[in-house]
Amino acid sequence: YTYARVWIPDPEEVWKSAELLKDYKAADSVLHLQLEDGKDLEYKLDPKTKNLPHLRNPDILVGENDLTALSYLHEPAVLHNLKVRFIDSKLIYTYCGIVLVAINPYETLPIYGADIINAYSGQNMGDMDPHIFAVAEEAYKQMARDERNQSIIVSGESGAGKTVSAKYAMRYFATVSGSASEANVEEKVLASNPIMEAIGNAKTTRNDNSSRFGKYIEIGFDKRYHIIGANMRTYLLEKSRVVFQADDERNYHIFYQLCAASRFPELKALKLGSANDFHYTKQGRNPAIDGVDDAKEMSTTRQAFTLLGINESYQMGLFQVLAAILHLGNVEVKDRDADSSIIPPNNGHLLTFCELMGVTYQDMSHWLCHKKLKTTSETYIKPVPKLQAINARDALAKHIYAKLFNWIVDHVNKALHTTVKQHSFIGVLDIYGFETFEINSFEQFCINYANEKLQQQFNMHVFKLEQEEYMKEQIPWTLIDFYDNQPCINLIEAKMGVLDLLDEECKMPKGSDDSWAQKLYNTHLKTCALFEKPRMSNKAFIIQHFADKVEYQCEGFLEKNKDTVNEEQIRVLKASKFDLLVELFQDEEKATSPTGAPTGKRTVLSVKPDKSRQGQASKEHKKTVGLQFRNSLQLLMETLNATTPHYVRCIKPNDYKHAFTFDPKRAVQQLRACGVLETIRISAAGFPSRWTYQEFFSRYRVLMKQKDVLPDKKLTCKNVLEKLVQDPDKYQFGKTKIFFRAGQVAYLEKLRADKLRAACIRIQKTIRCWLARKKYLRMKGAAVTVQRYVRGHQARCLAKFLRRTRAAVVVQKFQRMHVQRSRYRRMQAAALAVQCILRAYMARQRYKLVREHRAVIIQKTVRGWLARQWYKRTLAAVVRLQCCVRRMRARRELKKLKIEARSVEHFKKLNIGMENKIMQLQRRVDEQNKENRLISERLMGLESSHAAEGERLRAELSRLRSAEDDAKSNANRVTTLLEELARLRKELETTRSEKKVIEDWAETYRDEMEQMVAELKEQNGLLKSEKDDLNRLIQEQNLQMTAIQEETQQLETDLNEERSRYQNLLTEHLRLEERYDDLKEEITLSMPGHRRTDSTHSSNESEYTYNSETLIGCGQDALRNILGRLEGNLDMSLFLKLQKRVTELEQEKQSLQNELDRREEQFQRARARVTCGPAELEYESLKRQELESENKKLKHDLGEMRQSLSGSAGATSAAPGSPAYKVLLDQLNASCEELEVRKEEVLILRSQLVSQKEAMQHKVSQSESPNPDYHRLNEDGELWLVYEGLKETNRLLETQLQAQRRSHENEVEVLRGELQSIKEENNRQQQLLAQNLQLPPEARIEASLQHEITRLTNENLDLMEQLEKQDRTVRKLKKQLKVFAKKIGELEGSLRCRTVDEPIRPVNIPRREKDFQGMLEYKKEDELKLVKNLILELKPRGVAVNLIPGLPAYILFMCLRHADYVNDDQKVRTLLTSTINSIKKVLKKRGDDFETVSFWLSNTCRFLHCLKQYSGDEQFMKFNTTKQNDHCLSNFDLAEYRQVLSDLAIQIYQQLIKCMENILQPMIVSGMLEHETIQGVSGVKPTGLRKRTSSIADEGTYTLDSILRQLNSFHSIMCQHGTDPELIKQVVKQQFYIIGAVTLNNLLLRKDMCSWSKGMQIRYNVSQLEEWLRDKNLMNCGAKETLEPLIQAAQLLQVKKKTDEDAEAICSMCNALSTAQIVKVLNLYTPVNEFEERVAVTFIRTIQSRLRDRMESPQLLMDTKMIYPVTFPFNPSSLALETIQIPGSLNLTFLTRV
Repeated sequence: YTYARVWIPDPEEVWKSAELLKDYKAADSVLHLQLEDGKDLEYKLDPKTKNLPHLRNPDILVGENDLTALSYLHEPAVLHNLKVRFIDSKLIYTYCGIVLVAINPYETLPIYGADIINAYSGQNMGDMDPHIFAVAEEAYKQMARDERNQSIIVSGESGAGKTVSAKYAMRYFATVSGSASEANVEEKVLASNPIMEAIGNAKTTRNDNSSRFGKYIEIGFDKRYHIIGANMRTYLLEKSRVVFQADDERNYHIFYQLCAASRFPELKALKLGSANDFHYTKQGRNPAIDGVDDAKEMSTTRQAFTLLGINESYQMGLFQVLAAILHLGNVEVKDRDADSSIIPPNNGHLLTFCELMGVTYQDMSHWLCHKKLKTTSETYIKPVPKLQAINARDALAKHIYAKLFNWIVDHVNKALHTTVKQHSFIGVLDIYGFETFEINSFEQFCINYANEKLQQQFNMHVFKLEQEEYMKEQIPWTLIDFYDNQPCINLIEAKMGVLDLLDEECKMPKGSDDSWAQKLYNTHLKTCALFEKPRMSNKAFIIQHFADKVEYQCEGFLEKNKDTVNEEQIRVLKASKFDLLVELFQDEEKATSPTGAPTGKRTVLSVKPDKSRQGQASKEHKKTVGLQFRNSLQLLMETLNATTPHYVRCIKPNDYKHAFTFDPKRAVQQLRACGVLETIRISAAGFPSRWTYQEFFSRYRVLMKQKDVLPDKKLTCKNVLEKLVQDPDKYQFGKTKIFFRAGQVAYLEKLRADKLRAACIRIQKTIRCWLARKKYLRMKGAAVTVQRYVRGHQARCLAKFLRRTRAAVVVQKFQRMHVQRSRYRRMQAAALAVQCILRAYMARQRYKLVREHRAVIIQKTVRGWLARQWYKRTLAAVVRLQCCVRRMRARRELKKLKIEARSVEHFKKLNIGMENKIMQLQRRVDEQNKENRLISERLMGLESSHAAEGERLRAELSRLRSAEDDAKSNANRVTTLLEELARLRKELETTRSEKKVIEDWAETYRDEMEQMVAELKEQNGLLKSEKDDLNRLIQEQNLQMTAIQEETQQLETDLNEERSRYQNLLTEHLRLEERYDDLKEEITLSMPGHRRTDSTHSSNESEYTYNSETLIGCGQDALRNILGRLEGNLDMSLFLKLQKRVTELEQEKQSLQNELDRREEQFQRARARVTCGPAELEYESLKRQELESENKKLKHDLGEMRQSLSGSAGATSAAPGSPAYKVLLDQLNASCEELEVRKEEVLILRSQLVSQKEAMQHKVSQSESPNPDYHRLNEDGELWLVYEGLKETNRLLETQLQAQRRSHENEVEVLRGELQSIKEENNRQQQLLAQNLQLPPEARIEASLQHEITRLTNENLDLMEQLEKQDRTVRKLKKQLKVFAKKIGELEGSLRCRTVDEPIRPVNIPRREKDFQGMLEYKKEDELKLVKNLILELKPRGVAVNLIPGLPAYILFMCLRHADYVNDDQKVRTLLTSTINSIKKVLKKRGDDFETVSFWLSNTCRFLHCLKQYSGDEQFMKFNTTKQNDHCLSNFDLAEYRQVLSDLAIQIYQQLIKCMENILQPMIVSGMLEHETIQGVSGVKPTGLRKRTSSIADEGTYTLDSILRQLNSFHSIMCQHGTDPELIKQVVKQQFYIIGAVTLNNLLLRKDMCSWSKGMQIRYNVSQLEEWLRDKNLMNCGAKETLEPLIQAAQLLQVKKKTDEDAEAICSMCNALSTAQIVKVLNLYTPVNEFEERVAVTFIRTIQSRLRDRMESPQLLMDTKMIYPVTFPFNPSSLALETIQIPGSLNLTFLTRV
């Protein structure tokens, strides 16, 4: 037992979990435990009983849907399981065997919508999570299956949610069963709820909408189990609440609703005001409820009254009575004396009360303060004191309200009553639960008495079910001791019981509560163990109920049991003039309970008094409240015992109305009181855990060895269980199940967990070993690698060291050698230098001797001679030069003198101033003399100094000559040094210059860099600003694009919604049409003597008229809406282009029409001028030839242009130099050349005309006639005719020339415009290029790509428009050419016949060989046979297999073509009408056959495509061949019928989807969820009493293969029928949506399916579906996207769910799931094995906080009924109609090929 977990009692939490630290031994009196918070505890055992604490279930079993699935069944296990489900998983429903436990969440949950109802409809109770809808579905199913009435008993204390549970149960019945008539009975049943809540519910301290009465509603059903009516019984209305409310409580809702609506004009007469103004509504001091609008609730109540047939006058009467009660409560009573009281005169509230009630003020004021006493002989009127008067007033108010309550209940029953015979019913009992307060009175006594009866019935039913289960499985039945509360019931209702003694005391004249208490003590205190007397009181008693001991206070029991009212006050009210009040009290004497509940069978809905029973009624009126309640309770128990009961126990989790807050103390009290724990105890006493053999084998297969597995699963389970559990009493083997004692499943789970844990440990050991070995091998390899590299490095280092050592030795060797050699060379040089110096000295000595004696003498003599020779030559040259200069000057002077000598004037001028000049010359001579003397003196000084200097120089010269010899010895050395110095100086200068250059360059570079940096900074700033602007523009464009995308998505959504709405309207129309046909058939069958006509042609005309008009009208409107929405869905630029293109096409059409009209007029004029002569014929011939040549030329040009355009693919297709541009230039040049040729021809013709005119004038001038007649120039006027013909030809040529000139000018203008646009485009490209160059590379590439894509798109659109325009132009010109050629041919023929006098010969018309035109001719009377053989009696399977797809559609269209060919509109109309109606009849008859529906869907679509393909519209003809275009319809436009056929195809498609859904629906849940495609991944957990569908594939169980086979069947059938591929894609998309939606919805409603292993199963199943799509080439049909929510839900089950990063990943991953769905999956996540962990509540809250901003629908489930709107894209057929052969098997021999 060590480490076992147990439950120990706790005063705060009731039970607390602990873990056993020390093994328990039998003699131990103390258990050593450790609590969950880590504290150690010594738990003392009871020394008497030695009872051990309860064991705790394994965590794997906690949170189960059914409490009976728990292995240990006891109170703490039940409480803990409910708490975990309620707090952690937010699940309010839990099964406990046959009981549904519902915990009030005090919060609105989205689990009651129509989608949830549809999800639970038709499901087994154990297959889905616990829900009130599951209980309702079980009751409804058992009623239909067992044909036995059912009851749903909803109980619980106030505030537990009984009323809401009963309301939702009734809503489920109303929604699922529907109504058998058009009276909407289910709406009336639901409408009774707001009425009963208004008059019977009130706010208490425990509940804001507490039911203060019990009710039992029987919902009646007919044989088809449709609701036909209902009946309501009420029990024990709390009348005291009318006059008294405790603090923080309210009166009944209706009073506050009236006060809130008092401002309404129709309620002004009631003189009401605020609720605080009235005594009966202000005692609780809190008249408002948070979140409730009383005025709005008042309007809801009035609407419910109206729906139930209570008209406005009755409603105002009810409100008048209720207002009178409020005013009555405000009537003030004052003391007159000690024994009497009085009401002040003219009391305003009493006056209002009397006015509203129609009674006299005096009578009412009198009897409120007096009472009448009767004796045997006299009658006394006695005043009453104030307290009694107030009590009488309150009793009257309670009595009036009770009567009003009964009246409303009667009228509700009357409204819900039906005349149709009731086949069965389901009763819903909403009754109070066991109650115990500090002060318990008569009401609590009656309530607990009723709960004792219900608990007895519940115990017997549970005991009975247990016994049936044991008998069914043939298990030995042992009596189970369970609590029988019959003694307690006997104490209350038996003879001399509490109620009997109470009634007896009420009959006593002086009976009192004290005397009654004494009788109780005397009777039961010593005889009954269940009855006790309190120690400190003599006015109370205690009864031991099944749930708890309750102490009742005797005060007030007699008064409440009698329920007395002053009869005189009643008599005053009966005398009222108010009709409704009289109606309330006219059956006063009838035997009714104080709350209006009948004592017999059903309430008689008659308002007239029954005179025959007045005597009996007077006696019945004396019945006490207790007796009547006992009788009504007995009737209720008889009803419940006659039905199959279903139990719903409502639990109130806390007293503070806090959402999802669990108080264990309050929960345990209610669990004990409602019988849940008794159910657990009964189950635990026997074999509570039950497993089928297959489930046991699947779950505990891991405990078996391979040799233990036998083919017989039952025998295998027996053998294994005998080995695992040694005690045979712990289990029993039944026929289909194994029964286990309590705790055995936990033991088996422990063995399984241990085995799995051991396996996990072994797997972990192996994996860890493998990982460690891999790690070791990696480390070993890494170590070897490191060693290798280290050793290599060391070897390299050693080699390097050796190499360096060797190199050092070599270096040392050479270094030493170099040192020695240098030393040797220095020594050698020194020796040589010494030798050199010595030898030089010796040589100088010898040289000096030679020089002094010989060389000097020779040199002196030679140099003297040479100097003298040079002097002589120089002197002779100087003298000669002087002579020449002087001679030249003398000659010049002589010449001047000769000239002067000749001039006298010259001498005169010379003589003027001669004296001055002489004086000046004298003075100058003196100055010259003086300067000469100075110069001579200086010369003398210089000569003396020169002589001295000469001497000194001679001495110096001799010294230098002596030193010269020394200098010469060092000459070489000095020269070398000088050269070296010069070189160094030169290098220095070079270096300086280079340095200077470098410095200059550096300075310049620095300046340039600074300037460049400044410029770059400036450019950077500009680029940043441009970048910001561009980013802003990009953001704006992104916002615009986002807005456009959102708008586009919205428009697409609107379009799909509009399509869906239109198709839903078609569906509704089809339903109404079918109903109309059914009613018409019923009427036809009900008419005697009427014989039906042939079914193939009954009322075709009327049906078509009705259908076609409505459908065509609807279709046109819807088509306009769709086109309008589609218009907004397009890109605006593209839309504007298309709109402009449409306008151009319209203009072009108009211009062509005008041209055609003009040509026709010309043709008519030409025809009128037929007799004018041969010139016109020549003109027509010429014109035809020109047109033919022009047509050929245009064809040629068009061909070249098409080739160039088709060959050009890129941005340069319209640029200069491109092929298209060259073709346009060539055409322009050719046109210009042709224009020049035409001009030359015109000039030639004009010259000929002028010459002819001159010749004519010349002839005229020769003529003598003054008025020549040109018509008679010759005999037959030929010259005049020639002249006129030339003039006409000239005019025609001029006209054509002008037209061609205009056309060519237009072409030139167009080409100029194109050139201009090309220039603009070029400029724009350059601008964009300049802009892009400024952008960064990434943005530049992106911008250029975006621009290029935009430009290419626009150019492609323009080119496509041009090409289409040219195609249309050529096509129209061809047609016009054919027409004109035909007309010209006819004109020539007629002219030839008229002009030629030869006899007319018959024309040989060449006959074409007879060819089939693709038409089928039939007679009018064969139409019925055609429809019958081709539609009504056609078997799709034979046609689909043996014949071409769509053959019936082709045959029908070929017949239609012939009717169009012969222009028979009646035949066309009747054929189409018969076809449509016959298809509808076939679908109505065989609409559940998928093959039939698919066949006619394919043929209807093919027929619709044929109508489009051969309609003659250009948009449908462009895919046709020439032959197919010839087969187009020529006389009728069937566009309206195309809309009718499109609507019919939509209806067939929806019928196909419904048929397919009906086939797939049973397979989806079993194949996608329940079946284990991967066996052994998930084991089956214990399920308890509510067994779910087994996940093991048995016979008849659907698997994933079943779904895939069915999908293959659907696909192959549609392909065989030739269904359009696009339509197949839409069908497959719808199929996958249904699969995904149904699977996800079931996953969200099944806690047992939300596990990791199930997520893996789902993902595998989805992958198989995707593989199927891939095999069928349907991956792009959108089917995979419909499975995205299911895929994300499966991923959510498998991902990690712990940290905030996991939450972020989940939020980003699950974008296809709503927040509610994500939270639901996380709440439902359940570990299947102990190794999995539950999702923490904090993690779920984190997910909710992160997803709070999502804008999405709060709907939990997907809409499985949603059908995508279908479209039928045009799919032309390539099959030629003339090639179709009609097989003989169709019996259509009456059709004739045309």
